[in-house]
Amino acid sequence: MSSPLPRPLAGLPVRRLTRDDLVPCADLSEDRGWPRDEHRWGLLLAAGTCFGIDDPDGKGLMATCVVTSYGPRMAAIGMLLVAGRHARQGIARQLMHQVIESTGGTPLSLYATAQGRPLYEKLGFVAVGRAERMSGHFQPPAGPGSPDADVDQGLGVSPGLTVRPASAGDLLAMLRLDGHAFGLDRTHLLTRLPAFADHLRVAEEGGELVGYAGLWPSSASHVVGPLVARDTATAKLLVSSLAGATDRPLRADIDARHEELLRWLGERGLGHGSATTVMTLGEQPPGDWTQCFAPLSVATG
Repeated sequence: MSSPLPRPLAGLPVRRLTRDDLVPCADLSEDRGWPRDEHRWGLLLAAGTCFGIDDPDGKGLMATCVVTSYGPRMAAIGMLLVAGRHARQGIARQLMHQVIESTGGTPLSLYATAQGRPLYEKLGFVAVGRAERMSGHFQPPAGPGSPDADVDQGLGVSPGLTVRPASAGDLLAMLRLDGHAFGLDRTHLLTRLPAFADHLRVAEEGGELVGYAGLWPSSASHVVGPLVARDTATAKLLVSSLAGATDRPLRADIDARHEELLRWLGERGLGHGSATTVMTLGEQPPGDWTQCFAPLSVATG
């Protein structure tokens, strides 16, 4: 059993964070060796419920945790961070207990690092999956013609499948596709996606939307997410289209069950990075994993 918190830390209040806490949140990310990601923090503070503990020494935030709710069937936990100077004092456990209590028994999911997994297991979370982080400069397949003409080489896509920039008129179709694939209503996130993402693409065939993907900035990279598609060939076409829109390295957290996409990304120059374990407390997440290739962010589930 873990030892109790030192008396000066045991009674520190947990408070709701607001947009005014964006810079302290980014500072804490940087303190833990993560990208500052003020852009992502802005989304999390707007779309989620963010909790924090102020540093008693007046040095910003001592700890954070974000809950993104998808209704009574599931909420995602992310960004559980504790300042390095206060690590290994039980603060993460204290904060998680209060966050779990605040969700009122709603099933929970999260992406756990190797360092965080033991804590979550002690809290009752169980492993249900894994995500592989792929990153690097995307190398399009060599071939004649313009980059646009080369996009679908070797992908096995049907001739009628096309990818184009998303428009406002695509939102309802995106929400329908996402609701079926993810199994929960993510309207509060997806309606923010056009402003959050630098690029947003949709795939369609015969007038039907069959996939969509976003590309958003994180430090010197661009993150592919969410990536939702009817099949792997459509997912590849979306990634290829987004890769052609940036000179930055790509990063994506791919559901490890999508082995074909992982192999293809490796062939296109992306290397394997850290893996995370998908864990749940309560019921497993609904939805169809075969169409969910990458989350918007591991912080949002």
